[in-house]
Amino acid sequence: MRLPGEAAATVGWPIDMDRYPNVSASFLTPLQFLARSSSVYRDKTAIIHGAVATTYGEFGQRVNRLASALRAHGLVRGDRVAFLCPNIPPMLEAHFGVPLAGGILVAINTRLAPNEVAYILNHSGAKFLFVDSELAATVRPVLDRLTTVKTIVNILDAPVGEPLSGPDYESFLAEAFPEPLPFPMEDEEATISINYTSGTTGMPKGVMYSHRGAYLNALGEAIETGLSSETVYLWTLPMFHCNGWCFTWAVTAVGGTHVCLRKVDPAAAWSLVDRHRVTHLNGSPVVLISLLNHASRPQKLSRPITVTTAGAPPSPTLIGQMEALGAKIIHVYGLTETYGPHTICAPQADWASLPADERSRLKARQGVAYTIADQVRVVDENMLDVPADGETLGEVLMRGNNVMTGYYDDPEATRKAFKGGWFHSGDLAVMHADGYIELRDRRKDIIISGGENISSIEVEQVLYRHPAVLEVAVVGVPHAKWGETPKAFVTLKDGMQASDQELIDFCRAQIAHFKCPTAIEFTALPKTSTGKVQKYVLRQKEWAGHEKQIQGA
Repeated sequence: MRLPGEAAATVGWPIDMDRYPNVSASFLTPLQFLARSSSVYRDKTAIIHGAVATTYGEFGQRVNRLASALRAHGLVRGDRVAFLCPNIPPMLEAHFGVPLAGGILVAINTRLAPNEVAYILNHSGAKFLFVDSELAATVRPVLDRLTTVKTIVNILDAPVGEPLSGPDYESFLAEAFPEPLPFPMEDEEATISINYTSGTTGMPKGVMYSHRGAYLNALGEAIETGLSSETVYLWTLPMFHCNGWCFTWAVTAVGGTHVCLRKVDPAAAWSLVDRHRVTHLNGSPVVLISLLNHASRPQKLSRPITVTTAGAPPSPTLIGQMEALGAKIIHVYGLTETYGPHTICAPQADWASLPADERSRLKARQGVAYTIADQVRVVDENMLDVPADGETLGEVLMRGNNVMTGYYDDPEATRKAFKGGWFHSGDLAVMHADGYIELRDRRKDIIISGGENISSIEVEQVLYRHPAVLEVAVVGVPHAKWGETPKAFVTLKDGMQASDQELIDFCRAQIAHFKCPTAIEFTALPKTSTGKVQKYVLRQKEWAGHEKQIQGA
């Protein structure tokens, strides 16, 4: 179906020659990546989902159909289009089809409650909502509260779940135009997506990404993690999380193959790694821990896999275990506000000759800025750089192409975040003499015991060295004499045992006694959908009834 007055055309982005008189190239946008790959690699497999393989030529046609259908159903430039679905082909197609239509993608966390989903839809002003049938039950209770959604499209990928009222995704595409659409882009700083933060103590904030930022960050991912046309990327990281750290666009840019995975299941993941000869995957330390400790894990990888990890500081122990398996570990760090990764612990040539423990310790640092970003700073309360002594704490500041353009419809929060012309992360770190930063804690996670600062991360990394510890989180808890002291919440590995005193003694043998936990609780850790431990949940439980004000994680 052609749009009224439109003929088949190649995608193009006219340039405002008054504004850019010397520009002879198109604006920077990730849409260029698929336009190229669908031509250069038209017969190459772009997406694998179960038994279905889609070529780049077919990928491009489906994206064109999605864009055409959205316009035919009333989308005008700047309309928000929400997707609530797991890591399946429609979510990949949305990353190109929605902006190609002129819309702004709002990829929603699939594990949110109905009230949270309703808030995001209403706050973003989403006009379209695409819902996987398995997640329809999340939307159904709040349908009557959606103030801006005009069209709902059902994605029937799962055999479960009753669809909502509205067309199904394949029918929506089938009636549309498969050839490229003209896309009159006016500004590469225009918003391509809005990603909502976790929102632990208040409502989540909508982080705006630009076409330019997404384009450059995707290239940064390709450079820093070594993506190429030979890449086979397994989707163990949610596509809704920072647009999959921009790997939705990065893997497409190089003509690699996307291997979809509806849910991170270690057995399924290892099976896909073997079957499709996966070369790259990303995930939080929690995801890596689940892969390492699953029975289907190989004793040694038959071929190298590049594993990029972030979301929480990985312990040197975890890095060492993954490398012993045969994986190449890339440690990155960032926030939703920085399109995902902003720094990388770039390995130095002489690290290879170091003992494994020392090499893992160095790789556990957060490192230096990405190729496409400005160098990070660690500053004091006056925004002066702290000494590069590896000891003086300061806040991490960022600036560069992969920093958000601002919070959607929240100028006050945007102003506060960019105080002094730099993005304020809220993370505390030290700067080492070699220019690499190392996180010590979030501001709200630092434990002050008897006037001494204790890094919860440092204590956690010690506990991770114990062979029985699977997962651990350390928070400050009330103490009559010292104000607060560390308490560790620990999940043990299956079939392993350890007492609380054993773990406390283990810590006391390795770090100063005042830093050691005064209590251990064995429990499952509360987590966000992206694998981050919700320390604020643990703190709230411990501080209930006390006067200390609790701040969220």
